[in-house]
Amino acid sequence: MAARLLLALLWVLHWLPLGAQAAFGRGLGALLYRLAKSRRRIALRNLELCFPQMSQAERERLARDHFGWLGRSIVERGLLWWAPRERLMRLIHVEGEVDLAERSERPVMWLVPHFMALDVAGASVLLFQKKKGASIYQQQTNAVMDAVMRRGRLRLGNAVIFPRSDSAKPLIREIRQGTGFFNLPDMDFGERDAAFVPFFGVPAATLLAPSRMARALGMVVQPVLAEMLPGAQGYRVRFMPAWTDFPTDDALADTARMNRWIEEEIRRNPAQYLWVHKRFKTRPAGETSLY
Repeated sequence: MAARLLLALLWVLHWLPLGAQAAFGRGLGALLYRLAKSRRRIALRNLELCFPQMSQAERERLARDHFGWLGRSIVERGLLWWAPRERLMRLIHVEGEVDLAERSERPVMWLVPHFMALDVAGASVLLFQKKKGASIYQQQTNAVMDAVMRRGRLRLGNAVIFPRSDSAKPLIREIRQGTGFFNLPDMDFGERDAAFVPFFGVPAATLLAPSRMARALGMVVQPVLAEMLPGAQGYRVRFMPAWTDFPTDDALADTARMNRWIEEEIRRNPAQYLWVHKRFKTRPAGETSLY
């Protein structure tokens, strides 16, 4: 019942002007900062680990700002799931080589870190270029929410998504047929197929798959960053130049390079990174939990 009520609210809100949705989302974020105590603690701990030079007061201000963007990302999900294509194309401002996958003779991996406008980047791939896209997603425990999320992510264009729990074979088959891969490389999924690579100087379990897949499948790797703009200004999605020196034959070095790039982008826009995820949950053998 709670999922249905939330979806109904998001559907009603998506009709409002973006400025009104943004204000509602910022208010929701302020409420979540007060009520979602466990997520607030995780965010503050992540900020302490990544920005030890900041004072406690500075980290708390940054966390409050982060929750404001988090609230917006929840509310504005309704736009991505139900708004007409034309409205989305007016709100999303794309920069750079958005059509790289169409022009490339090799399949493209869009490398997209977990900033608050992550799903806007996914919508941009479907709205502003014609190459088929594929991605992996985390199935929701609530069947109604899962169905709406899947339909919302697929409705805008030629795309397929695969549950993370499934075999990788269907995804690999798609890539070999030329489908682009929307890859989210920066969450802690445990030690399997991962290595402990520095992230803001802290060893973090990081998937080696971006390097290994790109090398095995002959992929071009294109970084993509999405950000939410203030008020009713919409969203900016930057399709950056493809990396010319990635992958190499050293997956560990490639992964460290990827983390350094993500760090640079976080420093540019720290409030919009996903701080409520336990990025340092998995620890090397013998280390105690950081949370």
